[in-house]
Order: sequence, then C-alpha cells, then structure tokens
Amino acid sequence: MPKHQNVLADYDTMERVGAIVLGGGRGTRLYPLTAVRAKPAVPLAGRYRLVDIPLSNCIHSGITRIVVLTQFNSHSLKRHINNTYQFDVFTGGYVEVLSAEQTMEVGDWFQGTADAVRKQLLHIRDLNAQYYIILSGDQLYHMDYRTMMATHLKKEADITVSALPVSRVAAQSFGVMKLKKDGRIAEFVEKPKEDKLLDQLVTPEELFKEFSLEAEGKPYLGSMGVYIFNAKVLEDLVEQHPEWDDFGRELLPNALKTHRVFAHMFYGFWEDIGSVRSYFDVSMELTSEKPPFDMHDPEYPIFTHRRALPGVKMIDAHIKNSIVCGGSQIGKASVSNSIIGIRSIIQSGAAVDRSIILGAEYYEGERMKDHPVPMGIGKNCKISNAIIDHNARIGKNVTIHGSRKLKDCENEAYVVRDGIVVVLKNAVIPDGAVIG
Repeated sequence: MPKHQNVLADYDTMERVGAIVLGGGRGTRLYPLTAVRAKPAVPLAGRYRLVDIPLSNCIHSGITRIVVLTQFNSHSLKRHINNTYQFDVFTGGYVEVLSAEQTMEVGDWFQGTADAVRKQLLHIRDLNAQYYIILSGDQLYHMDYRTMMATHLKKEADITVSALPVSRVAAQSFGVMKLKKDGRIAEFVEKPKEDKLLDQLVTPEELFKEFSLEAEGKPYLGSMGVYIFNAKVLEDLVEQHPEWDDFGRELLPNALKTHRVFAHMFYGFWEDIGSVRSYFDVSMELTSEKPPFDMHDPEYPIFTHRRALPGVKMIDAHIKNSIVCGGSQIGKASVSNSIIGIRSIIQSGAAVDRSIILGAEYYEGERMKDHPVPMGIGKNCKISNAIIDHNARIGKNVTIHGSRKLKDCENEAYVVRDGIVVVLKNAVIPDGAVIG
C-alpha cells in the first residue's frame, strides 16, 4: 500500500464526523432478495447484513454518530440495527434509522440520494457534526475513513470523493472523474455512455503513477459513492438547490464550479452489490481459500447481531470450501463451495454446490412439526447455483439447478435472475420438484 495511505486523521478529528448511510431505493436489481427487506438488510456471508460493512468501517474509524436513510421495507433493517448497534452511555454514539416521512414541508418519497439528505436534514443536523461522510449501504470493502479524512484536510477541500480505477465497460455504471495533477476534480460525469465522452475521460497513465496506482486495463477513475463534505457546504448545497436530487447526476458536477472538490484514491478490494448476479458471485468468492474480502481478520472484525445459537451439528457430513454458520444442522449430506446461513437444516442425502442457503429466522419447534414439508433442505435434494431465502421449505428429492441457459422468470415460489434460481422467503417447494 502506498505510504500516503498510512496517513490518518486523529480520533479527535473523527469525533467531529457524522456518518450518513444511504439505504438505496427499491433495490429492483436485487429482487427478490429485496422483496421483503431493504437493500442494506440483505444477508451477507451467512450471518451478516450488507449494512454491517459501512457501519463496521465507521466504528473502526472512530465514527460513532451515524444515521441510515431508507424508505422501502425498512422493518427488518430497523430491527437488525436496534438489536446490534448499542453503544454505551459514555460514548454518546448511536446508529439511527431515518425513514421517509411526511412533514408540514415534505410529503413525498426521496427522489434521489441528495434529496434523501435534504428531506432528513432536520434530523441530520442533530449529529452536531463539522464534517459529514456519505456512504452506501450495499458495498463490500474495508476502508479506514481516517485516510480519506486526512486527504480532505490536507487538500483543504470542501468535498472529497473516494475513487478507484475501473474499466471502460464498468465506467458506464459509475460517476467518472477527470483530475488535475493535484487531485482536484476537473470534471465529473455520471454513467457516461457515448464513446466520444468516454475517450475524453480516460485518465493519463502518468497521472495514475502520480497517485501510485496501476491502471492494469482500468484507465478510468470511478466514484465509489463515498463522500466527505464540510457540514455547512452540504447543508447549503441541498437547501439552496432543491432541483438537485442526486449526488452523482447533479450535485457533484455543479459543485465543481463553486467549491474545492478533490479525489481520494482507494487501493483495496471494492464491490458494489447491486444485482442478484453480483451478490451471488461475490458470495462465492468468499468461500475460496483466499477470498478478496477477509471476514476473519482479527484486526478488523465485522460487527453484527450477537445471537445465542448452539454450535453447528454435522452427522457424517462432507463439507468442502464452504462457510457454515451457527445453529445449523447437517445430516449425511455433501456441501461444497457454498454459504450455509444461521439455523440451516440440511437432511441426509442432500448435495448442495455453489449455493447460498440463508437459513432460518427461528427454529420450528414442536408446534410446527405437523407441516407437510419441514423447514430447510429435504432428503436427497440436489441444489446448485441457487439462493434459498429464509424459512424456505424444500421437500424431499427436489432438484434445483441454476444455469446461464435459464431465462428470467418468476412465480409464487421462486425467481430466476441471470441464471440464478432464488427460492423466495417462506416459500414451499414440494417433494420431487425439478427447477432448472
């Protein structure tokens, strides 16, 4: 890592930073995982939620006053945050979920990321912050925000945008920046599509070297959607320009004309989890021997809800390259390259490969034993390239096989997205069913 990435703002400075986590919109590209939950509440790696990533980054960076903005299916997100992020009374820290609401001044939904901040500004001001850091609730990365704050202070910036190299194809889904030699952003274009415009936004190789970056086939600088604002700057921009609904489309490109806006270079692994395919692919990477994102780093734990669950019980099971979470019970079954979430039940004879089993939110208990299809994965099932949501009941001798050959479709029990079969939360798949 470049030496300048070891420069950190001190914790006294970070105490003056308030965090705003953007909960996203309807999460249509992550549907059906977002059918009954907000995007930041989507489970990750068996026992976490997506929102745990930015919140853990904040805590490790000394930021303990945090608000999460959301407006769709916010119940499970609120429950998770309330059960997890409880600071002691002496720190003054808290994480609060702010949902879209009707007031005397506002009566409609958030129209974009900047509009969400505008409509919750009354509550955001309660953070009593000198600086705001804006974060996304659906990205996977480790980042010590003290390094970004150090850049913000060194450059005497009004706004700092975290950037990383991206390819030409990926650039069309990012906010793309053109920089001056000192790191000041000269141009910011949201999701450029035209070839001529993309050609103009290529970052020269010598500028990459200036920032100790290697392009490696990624000649553009894309915005991570992580911003630091001086508090008054953000408040003034969203209040004085009600027509600017989105940070990337309107606020940042226009702010370049009137404010000091700089880039902060990010050098690590980063993944935007915006679709079922990206969610599935990054989850599969987490099961590898050397995953790009380390959940087991003792110096940088990811925080989540603490549960009083028994240890995993396995009866002559064969497990390979997989993550198996607490409270699970696995019979004489085979599990490979998969994530097995909390309270999962996999019966004998089952074979699970390259799949995500989210598990269950509760144990059935005796009162539910008379259900014709028990919760979990039934005997002799064959499951591959699939996501099985919470509390699903998969009968005996069921075959679920996702593949690129499958066309997108949906019904009351499952959805196919980009070749991945997603069995819905609480769905029942009868004995002998074949999907795929």
